[in-house]
Formats: sequence, C-alpha cells, structure tokens
Amino acid sequence: MNIGIYGGTFNPVHAGHMTAAKFAMEYLGLERLYLIPAGIPPHKRMAAGSPGPEHRLAMTRLAADAAGPGAEALDLELRREGRSYTVDTLRQLREWHPNDRLYLLMGTDMFLTLQYWREPGEIVKLCTPCAFGRSEKDTEELFAVQRQYLAETFGADVVTLALPHIVDISSTELRERLKKGEGREYLDPAVYGYILRHGLYGVEADLKRLSLEDLRCAARSMLKHSRVPHVLGAEETAAALARRWGADEEDARRAALLHDCTKWLDREQQLALCRQYKIEPDELERRETNLLHALTGAAVAREVFGVSPEMEGAIRWHTTGKADMTLLEKILYLADYIEPTRSFCDLTELRRLAFEDLDRAMLLGLTMAVEDLGKKNGVTVHPNSVFARDYLKGKLT
Repeated sequence: MNIGIYGGTFNPVHAGHMTAAKFAMEYLGLERLYLIPAGIPPHKRMAAGSPGPEHRLAMTRLAADAAGPGAEALDLELRREGRSYTVDTLRQLREWHPNDRLYLLMGTDMFLTLQYWREPGEIVKLCTPCAFGRSEKDTEELFAVQRQYLAETFGADVVTLALPHIVDISSTELRERLKKGEGREYLDPAVYGYILRHGLYGVEADLKRLSLEDLRCAARSMLKHSRVPHVLGAEETAAALARRWGADEEDARRAALLHDCTKWLDREQQLALCRQYKIEPDELERRETNLLHALTGAAVAREVFGVSPEMEGAIRWHTTGKADMTLLEKILYLADYIEPTRSFCDLTELRRLAFEDLDRAMLLGLTMAVEDLGKKNGVTVHPNSVFARDYLKGKLT
C-alpha cells in the first residue's frame, strides 16, 4: 500500500494544503493519506492567539473528510508531549505499516532544508520524501541539486513533482485576511463554517443572524461530507415546495439546512445534548439514535442558530412526522424524503404528488415509511408516524 503523510500546523488547513495533497494522492497512487497537525512545531512558534489543538484537529478532520476516501486526520503529534519531530511520527507510522511505502509530503521550503531536521538520515530510511514544486521551470534546478545532495549524503530516494495548479496563499496571510472578513474562498466550506461557529481567527458572527450562505457553511461543518449532497438537496427541494404551497422560502431553506445538524453524533453525545437542553425523549427515541437527532437538532437550531418556533417544529418532526402537522413541517418532512439524491425506493409517484396534493403526498410518504420500517428486523415504528398516517387517512376520507 502507498501511504502519504502530510504534516503541518494547519493553522488553518486551507486550499493550498488540500490541492497539493489531492494531487499527490492521484500522482503517487496513494491508497491512504494521513494529515497530521503538529503539536508544538520545532521550526517555528505558533502565532499568537492561535486556536487550541482541538480546533486545528477538528478543522483538519473536516478537510480530510472532504478530500474523499482514504484521507484521514491523525492526532499523533497533538497527543505527544513536547515538540513535534517528524522522525518520531515516522517511527510510529512505520510500526503501523511495516510493509507499506510511506511518502512524506512537503513543500519546497521544507524540502530544501531537510538535512537540518532532526535525524535526517533516519527520516529517509523510514519514508520516501516527496516535495511539491510550483512548476518544473521554477523549481527543477533547485530540486535537482537537493535530490543529488540527499542521495549522496543519506542514500535518499526522493520524489519531486510540479503542481499543475498553485493556490498561492500562506496560513499567515490567510489569518490576516480572515480578520478583515476576507479569505473564505481559500477554505473548504465546512472549515469556514467551523471557524464561524467557534469565532476563530478574529471572525465575528452572530450565529442567530447568519446569512443563508454562512448558515450553509455552518451546517456543512456539522455534517459528514457524504451527508452534504442530501442536505443541500433537501434545501432546494424544501425551497421549491415552499414556493409551490405559499410557505416562506427562506424559513424552508434554513430548516432544511439544519435538519441533520446533529446527525453524525453518536448515541451518548445525543443523550448529552438531551440533558443539556432538558429534552425528555421517550423510550423508543432514547433507544434509537436515528430518532434522537430530530430532537437534538431542533434544540441546537433554536438555541445556537435562533430559528423560529415554526422552523424548530419542522426539524423536530422531520423524521417521524406527527398528527396535524403545520405547512412547514409537511414541507420539510417531504423534502427530506424526496430530495434528488434519495434512491432507496421508487419515489416517482411521491415526488409528483408532493407538488400536486400536499396532504395526499404526506399520507403516501408516511404509509411508505411505516411499511418500510415494519419490514426491517429489530426496528420499531414510532407511534407518532402511525398517528400521523391515521390522522391523514381520517382527514382525506
């Protein structure tokens, strides 16, 4: 297996890092890429006012998740006491991967000073250094000299590559731009959303009055990357249904963006939020994590993002439904069900009906959901779904 190792302070991780990392994955045929935020870097001080290691790790995890399968953020150096030396990290990774090829990814400046690192001879025995250059024209002359020196001095096998696209930004420059309200284009939307939510790098935002664009980023920072297409699809579907049925389109978008905001939390984290927000889940909700996220998501949307009671209710009931739902509750329930990425069953008729007869669409959707869950072993249909279905049956007959 070919494994890439990319370390740095990642303060913050940005498009320059990730463009290089993704190119290396493709060029070197990496099956795995480890992004490793430094704890206490030996070569420079952390900038004053930098976020704590838990924030740098969280942002790096979001960037790794967005990079696709095989990319992963590790906290090896953050858990290690003292300064972060690459040779120590490589020794640990070599223990994990005794028979794999390890590539140590680095930029031009780091590559040209590799001989001054701690135990450079050991480093090149443990891995293959791989340096990024701006272009062959700009860097090949320097790279050729350094490759020869490292080979003759340490017996190093070195790979150098020219990046086809350079994102010309440093973390230092990006931090300054963020203080001025600029620079978001250099960040993955989820990373920018995390910065917004935690007020990092001097970014000040009232989370209860975010623009739709900023709320979209904040929501993405609370999702697994694989969940993003569903949430954005639900947003657009909710907006279309709101226009069709005369609901407030922006309310529909905001509710849809936040409806899964606690989806990736495990059961214990969900229950902790229940205690924090004084939510009393019933026995079935307490047992089923998938049901808990509707309760906790509604509370987070209210307390953190300041949504209205109408939006809170839509999020609260988007999973099970309930009897006598409001217009916005129906819109979000259906948008969650029929958005374009959904393919777990044939939704052709439900998608058509949602724009022709909202109540009959709700009845069909609830009936399908109850029947589908009833066929799954070990899954109990929540009574609220049955009550909602039977309420609409009585209303429409």
